[in-house]
Amino acid sequence: MKTQAIRISKADFEKVVAGKKKVITCEITPENSKKYVFFSDMSTHIDYEDWSKIPDGAVSIKVEPKEFDYVKLTGGGGKGPLPSCTAHIKGAEVIFLVDEHNEQVFYDVDGIDFPGLVVDYELGKITHN
Repeated sequence: MKTQAIRISKADFEKVVAGKKKVITCEITPENSKKYVFFSDMSTHIDYEDWSKIPDGAVSIKVEPKEFDYVKLTGGGGKGPLPSCTAHIKGAEVIFLVDEHNEQVFYDVDGIDFPGLVVDYELGKITHN
């Protein structure tokens, strides 16, 4: 079984454990994209883990979340032992960010346009560690 580790705020962690928060959202950046998503060229059927490796001129790119069975959530920051729990992932969805004009957001990262993305993980049953 594949498990993804994610650090969240203490407040969000407490809501998850209490059953009041059922979705965890992770912002995707060029630095962490390999951990959360892959890019699939729909015309050549080639998958890329790194956005910068997609050839110029590719027009039909689909962004898919990597598949995980569980997510290990660690709450808070700082020193010492941090609370954690594991949750079953019921589903994952990539969401493209849009601006106030409903146009897709892109960030310039070292001369490469990177789409504004988040992945929403829908949480299932929680187990404590």
